Amino acid sequence: MAPRPHVVCHITSSIDGRLHPSRYTASPDGTVKDWSGAYEAIHERLEGDAWLVGRTTMAEMAKGEAHPPARFDPPARPMHRAPGGDRRPLAIAPDTHGRLHFRGPEVGGDPVLVLLGSSVSDAHLAELAADGVSYLVSDGPEVDLGRALAVLADEFGVRRLLVEGGAAINGSFLAAGLVDELSVIVAPALDGGTETDSIVAFGRDGLRGRLQLSLQSAEAIEGGALHLRYRVLPG
Repeated sequence: MAPRPHVVCHITSSIDGRLHPSRYTASPDGTVKDWSGAYEAIHERLEGDAWLVGRTTMAEMAKGEAHPPARFDPPARPMHRAPGGDRRPLAIAPDTHGRLHFRGPEVGGDPVLVLLGSSVSDAHLAELAADGVSYLVSDGPEVDLGRALAVLADEFGVRRLLVEGGAAINGSFLAAGLVDELSVIVAPALDGGTETDSIVAFGRDGLRGRLQLSLQSAEAIEGGALHLRYRVLPG
């Protein structure tokens, strides 16, 4: 089996480690910036052949509703490669319980691949296949991220994955030892919220003492922001 992909976690964060630009303090010109232009430019520079976001973010992008086919043959398990699934980059999302729905095979022009838990119904798999969406079903009820990455490398040829999620996804990949590099745009702004009312960059569970970060580069970018790249080392 091929080695797992090189994984880069790419995020934008306030100085106090929050992800929601709408809550950031204003820039010197009095506006609240979202830094999306810088984020997308660096996303392209990182040259991932796949990118991964959480279920909620993917649902906002996909904008689909449930539409299982009335009749279908037993769908393939544990993997289905849809036509066009070899194009790059792939748009990937974990969806343990099969709640994501799509209007077609692509999101933002990129072919979709969904990571699912074993309890997902045949009707949902048939819906994904009919929409031209690729999928991987884990052996157990939860998505096995390590196994999924190995299959992505071996079966889909993914060599470089950009993880661009929220605290839960980012923290899960880090806690599992699956992140090789952090790419962090630090915006010159503060959120000021507490953990209960603001979105943090990384979930904490399982991280403390588990890893070390080695600074690789620091670059000043537009509007006083910094782009920091760290190599992730085992703790």
